[in-house]
Amino acid sequence: MACNPRGLVPGGSLRSILAASFLYLTLTLHPAAAQSAVDDEPEANPGRPTVSTPAMITPVGYLQFETGFVPAYQSPEFSSRYSLSEAIKLAVTPRLEFLVTGEPVVHFTAERTNANRVADIFVGAQFVLYHGEDSKPTVAVSYFHRAYDGGAPEFDYGSPTNSLLFLASGDVKGFHYDSNAFFTELEHGPVRRGQFGQSLTISHQFLRRFALSGEIWHFTQPFLRSNAVGNLWAVSYSARKTLVFDAGFNHGLTGTSTSWEAFVGFTYLLPHRLWKLQ
Repeated sequence: MACNPRGLVPGGSLRSILAASFLYLTLTLHPAAAQSAVDDEPEANPGRPTVSTPAMITPVGYLQFETGFVPAYQSPEFSSRYSLSEAIKLAVTPRLEFLVTGEPVVHFTAERTNANRVADIFVGAQFVLYHGEDSKPTVAVSYFHRAYDGGAPEFDYGSPTNSLLFLASGDVKGFHYDSNAFFTELEHGPVRRGQFGQSLTISHQFLRRFALSGEIWHFTQPFLRSNAVGNLWAVSYSARKTLVFDAGFNHGLTGTSTSWEAFVGFTYLLPHRLWKLQ
């Protein structure tokens, strides 16, 4: 057998070792890099499908889209209503987020008449007053203005011209909660009246990617001199950090509440920041 006085590896063995080393690095480093990319991926912060809105805002510089379909039945303003909803959110600082919400298509039956409309469009902003830690809640305030009135019949809590919300969100012993207080202005012809509302949502994660949410909400109805109260149940599934699917239903508990609503939709956070952070 020939010797190798310098301790060098023969050419064929060298190629084999290099190939084995490359294969090892491919199998070990690439999955780690992929896992690192997943870990670094921004996380969506769904505000749908509940009435309550989280006090936390979306990651800075990322566009978030919340899209849904809502069939509803038996309300003071309609016998049936089918709509597509859309909300677009963009946080420009860790405390300030701008929002646009609306329903681009609504098909409804009211007074035995079928019609299609573009429903109302709202523009607004949300400002975080305090970032909570541990058991301390995050507290925020938001303002919305109706920028377009499409004339479609609305749900039992109406279509406010202006809205001021106080929001609180936190986690307690594995449960997450979102609580909102609403102060809104309703307009009917030349008459304007104040409306007040409250909502509380409690959710709990299960099977790692699923979450169950239960909600109770209440709104005064100044023009009907009544109150709308309902309870909502929803299940969400996080396909990934940037994509969350949801489905559920809402049931009105008073005679002037919408009797039944169902919903299905998703929240998608574009995974690319629109600008670089300083």
